Amino acid sequence: MAANDDCIFCKIIAGRLPANVVLDTDDALAFLDIAPLADGHTLLIPKRHFSDLVEMSAESVQRLLRHLPTLAHAVQSATGAAGFNILLANGAVAGQVVNHLHFHIIPRDADDGLGFRWNSKSYADGVAESLRQRIQTGLAD
Repeated sequence: MAANDDCIFCKIIAGRLPANVVLDTDDALAFLDIAPLADGHTLLIPKRHFSDLVEMSAESVQRLLRHLPTLAHAVQSATGAAGFNILLANGAVAGQVVNHLHFHIIPRDADDGLGFRWNSKSYADGVAESLRQRIQTGLAD
């Protein structure tokens, strides 16, 4: 995908907007989030414009995510955090605000006040099997 003139992340990639860049490769850019949830909150983005994960080929995803383990380790080491969350919000309904694919690396410590809600439920009889079959059919397409 070509750069999107309306995309704030494409403007950062092009050097038209400033960012605290921590990683810059041929295919990826990582920089500190301007509205961090914690010190060191970092975004990893592809240099090509993709609105979301499903627009990317498997090869493009591989090129981007090969940086994630080393980057996450560096963020954790630099901040002294006890752990971290990796977050991808795919689509507005999932909380995606900037329509350029980006992974959040959010350093975490005990009692950091960020919280994490996982409101789990269970499947009604037959629903899990139906979903399993539909997902497998989608994988075969």
